[in-house]
Amino acid sequence: MAKWYDESWEQIVEKVDRISDRIKDTFPHVSIDGKYDSQRSGWWTAGFWPGLLWLIYKDTKEDKLKEYAMSCEEKLDYDLNNFLDIHHDVGFMWILSSVAHYKLLNDEAAKRRGLIAASHLAGRFNIKGNFIRAWNDNVFNHSEGWAIIDCMMNIPLLYWASEETKDPRFKHIAMAHTDTVIKEFIREDGSVHHIVCFDPNTGKRLNASGGQGYSPESAWARGSAWAIYGLAIGYGYTKEKRYLEKAKQATDFFLANLPDDKAPCWDFRAPKEQRDGKDTSAAACAASGMLEMCKYLEGSQKEYYYKNAEEILKSLYENYGAWDEDEEALIKMGTVNYTKQKYVNTPIIYGDYFFVEALGKLRGENKIFW
Repeated sequence: MAKWYDESWEQIVEKVDRISDRIKDTFPHVSIDGKYDSQRSGWWTAGFWPGLLWLIYKDTKEDKLKEYAMSCEEKLDYDLNNFLDIHHDVGFMWILSSVAHYKLLNDEAAKRRGLIAASHLAGRFNIKGNFIRAWNDNVFNHSEGWAIIDCMMNIPLLYWASEETKDPRFKHIAMAHTDTVIKEFIREDGSVHHIVCFDPNTGKRLNASGGQGYSPESAWARGSAWAIYGLAIGYGYTKEKRYLEKAKQATDFFLANLPDDKAPCWDFRAPKEQRDGKDTSAAACAASGMLEMCKYLEGSQKEYYYKNAEEILKSLYENYGAWDEDEEALIKMGTVNYTKQKYVNTPIIYGDYFFVEALGKLRGENKIFW
């Protein structure tokens, strides 16, 4: 008898095949009135659509999906070469486009793009504070000393670059940033800060900022997911036990605060009057991160986290799946930025990506693009 995730995979393959004929080589971010929008190529989410196409292509070998993904990657060359607008999210953009392409088809041009992006990311490292700067001043003025938890999903680009070039410098930067996250971002209860601000000249920690969370001391759900997955990937590359232990700590906090339907509120510490925003993208990302952790766990611990990841994904499929033809997205009820009331309870492309990636892991796929 087919497992629920095999049936879901079949629905996903059919739907992505269908919607790709309209979306093609554009850069969707959120679905509005049932159709995905199209962002500029330099937007931080630009890698998720080609990444999703590569996930399906890996299984089906459907040429048109490959062609759309490669065209997206080529369009990103403008941003890669422009340099001035590039920020820490080069990982999201080029891991899921160029690195994915290279890992699947051994394309040398894709490898070169990934290494260039890795060099840009390494260049954002602040040696005084041992952190990678997040944004540029054209996003937030005077943000030279800002680091954010999202970067945990960008630094796998550096680990990959070290392996490809046999140069440990990229890995050293990734580990230094991760150790700063462990020290300055992750609280004793496993919750995380979104933004931590440092003096860019001395490296001294100044304060934390709420960012997309409710407050500096709250617990933005997607930030927890970034930490869970990023630490799990870091352990995979380094085998540093502290990374796996912190991943489990962040996961335990996440699981302890999930509602019955496994789809978290946008911020675990949001006040009652602001708990109407769900974030299924955080659930999908955290579930994929838990399954990544399970590669390195044994016995009851592995069983516990695997079971919880599968329960999250099954609930997303049954309660939040969009399998009708009136909605292009796969998973509904994600939240981009509740504090700005920006796309609340809306399908989001990275929610779709992580849902599909995690389902692939349930089906036995062990190799990831990260």
